[in-house]
Amino acid sequence: MSGYCDFAPGHPVHASYHATEYGFPQREESALFERLLLEINQAGLSWETILKKRDGFRRAYHDFDVDTVAGYGERDRARLLADPGIIRNRLKVDAAIHNAQVVRGLRDSHGGFAEWLDAHARNDGQTRSKADWVKLFRKTFRFTGGEITGEFLMSLGYLPGAHHEACPVQRKLAKLRPRPMWMRP
Repeated sequence: MSGYCDFAPGHPVHASYHATEYGFPQREESALFERLLLEINQAGLSWETILKKRDGFRRAYHDFDVDTVAGYGERDRARLLADPGIIRNRLKVDAAIHNAQVVRGLRDSHGGFAEWLDAHARNDGQTRSKADWVKLFRKTFRFTGGEITGEFLMSLGYLPGAHHEACPVQRKLAKLRPRPMWMRP
């Protein structure tokens, strides 16, 4: 996504996300769930729209607290579908609730969402391909096609491509410890 590196720096909406979040590993469950929820909601829209509505998503989805969202019922669905601060799409709202329930279950099976991602990051000793990730996500989560899964994983450093080689952020990522998953030997 080298084009992002060309226009995001200095942009009033994209600059901070590009410089401090995009491609950076995350471990916190709520941060991972937020990224998944935002990527799902971006489908068919611009990332700028999602970034502008980010605070609305944060409020609507209780700071991306997995347990709270996993417990949402019909009243919460109706509230979300009426909230102009987010994307009001029934399939995306239902996916958020279902995926929160899945993430909650990953605590029992793997210790958490980050641990589940780490457990699947390698396939036969090699970094898992995007195609393999997409198959896994489609089996595990809702509303996670190829673009959504790819962007989610790229945005968290599990897949390469968030920044081009000459981007200062790419050099910053290479100095992180631990480095993004795709940069590890």
